[in-house]
Amino acid sequence: MDNKDRLIIGRFMGPHGLKGWIKVFSHTDPLENIGSYKPLLVKTDKGWQPVLLEKLQKQGKGLVAKIKGCDDRDATSAYTGLDIAIEKSQLPELAAGDFYWSDLEGLKVETLTGELLGEVDHLFDTGANDVLVVKPVANSIDSEQRLIPYILDQVVLKVDLDAGVMQVDWDSDF
Repeated sequence: MDNKDRLIIGRFMGPHGLKGWIKVFSHTDPLENIGSYKPLLVKTDKGWQPVLLEKLQKQGKGLVAKIKGCDDRDATSAYTGLDIAIEKSQLPELAAGDFYWSDLEGLKVETLTGELLGEVDHLFDTGANDVLVVKPVANSIDSEQRLIPYILDQVVLKVDLDAGVMQVDWDSDF
């Protein structure tokens, strides 16, 4: 399985207590959806390995999990700092015109006049809307990073995954 076939959806942060629980940082929405994917994958020195969670629960504002086979703090500490991934094939199909953030990362971003602003580095959620972080590339019009609201049909006019290009109605002076 290639790296492009995997999606990072969280990270094991560190042991929680003495009985083999570990803190989990989740990129899923809601947070506990991370537990709905089976198997989860972690990258070790032996490559990508499956991990099964016996339990997952909210703890304060975050999550903690019990990894199958980890029954004490020492066993759990081996997972500290490891990214949690799934195979992209595990994701549900989206409606036409909807995209996962990971599908947008790496797309070239062009204005209506064909000016290359850069490429999508990542996205983040402001609550009101998602925001594209567009970093300059070798052929972009300047060396500026841009924050562009991801508002379909208003700012983002076209997304062509096959061509690797997103067209935006955005002034290059912003």
